[in-house]
Amino acid sequence: MAFKTLDDLTDIAGKRVLVRVDLNVPMSGGKVSDTTRIERVLPTITELSGKGSKVILLAHFGRPKGERVADMSLAPVASAVAALLGKPVAFADDCIGQPAADAVAAMAGGDVLLLENTRYHKGEENNDPDFATALAANGDIYVNDAFSAAHRAHGSTEGIAKLLPAYAGRTMQAELEALGSALGAPVRPVLAVVGGAKVSSKIDLLENLVTRVDMLVIGGGMANTFLAAKGINVGKSLCEHDLAETAKTIMAAADKAGCEIVLPVDAVVAREFKAGAANETVSLDAIPEDAMILDVGAASIDTVRTKIDAARTLVWNGPLGAFEIAPFDKATVAAAQHAAENTKAGKLNSVAGGGDTVAALNHAGATDDFSYVSTAGGAFLEWLEGKDLPGVKALEA
Repeated sequence: MAFKTLDDLTDIAGKRVLVRVDLNVPMSGGKVSDTTRIERVLPTITELSGKGSKVILLAHFGRPKGERVADMSLAPVASAVAALLGKPVAFADDCIGQPAADAVAAMAGGDVLLLENTRYHKGEENNDPDFATALAANGDIYVNDAFSAAHRAHGSTEGIAKLLPAYAGRTMQAELEALGSALGAPVRPVLAVVGGAKVSSKIDLLENLVTRVDMLVIGGGMANTFLAAKGINVGKSLCEHDLAETAKTIMAAADKAGCEIVLPVDAVVAREFKAGAANETVSLDAIPEDAMILDVGAASIDTVRTKIDAARTLVWNGPLGAFEIAPFDKATVAAAQHAAENTKAGKLNSVAGGGDTVAALNHAGATDDFSYVSTAGGAFLEWLEGKDLPGVKALEA
């Protein structure tokens, strides 16, 4: 898709720029405990402020469902943004109406203002035209830098983009360019690694990927459902036996599309799910009735490494095993580190995303060497599923 970026903005000194950001950050004791999302939007804020525009931040926090909930105020976040930005950030106790208008009127060029939680108003999640109009009244230009909220057609993500000249911020731009390079116009062969607990949560994802990639590695608990569909006894492993026909349909679609599905060839099994549990590596025809698969074995790891070596583009969503507890993190760590090495060597364009995925890559120490790691969660998953994201669609030039 074609979209305008900050490169297309000129002569913005003194202009009111409404910037949708994701400041839905974790809090502890009334303070921000993880500043990752704030750090991601700093480049856009800094650039716009540096060019003399009045930077007005729009964001949501939690799920207040259209009511003013005291512990879902963005007020404490303003000081965290200011500390990282290295300059004052004003705060208005509403995102529309007189409080917002007065705070915007008091701004000088280069100033930064954070408006109160957009979800304090029912019109936000309802994408009410009147609410979007009230938001737009405080700006001359709209910039969306919150890809993580782009899968929602809300007033501050989609409605307002129809009312003001709309642009993608630097984080949104980086995300869209990375995703485009991974599935839009990728260098082939393309490998997808998809893991996690359940097939049921990723049916749309798998159905889309088998038509878009050359190789698909399936791991985690969801691999057990595919193995069971092939007639393999998976013992007491997490498995959605009722989705056997769905798994077969996905495998048939992959075969028709020329996509190679790569399943485990061996398994690490244990009788209990806890760190350091007694375990053994067995072939798929020797999984004990009283044991569960918690990771894939050495032979499967070698297979995944081989597929990574054969690929030029990698899309990753979900771990290969129960990476949260040792020693069942071995496959995920080994695969992630191998992908990171190939990326660092210039052999691979690697794009990853999803909550568990980010945690797994951080655990493996591989995050910094991937080409791009998305923190967008649901938006990243819906993009992988091939769905249109309203907040992105609204930015089309």
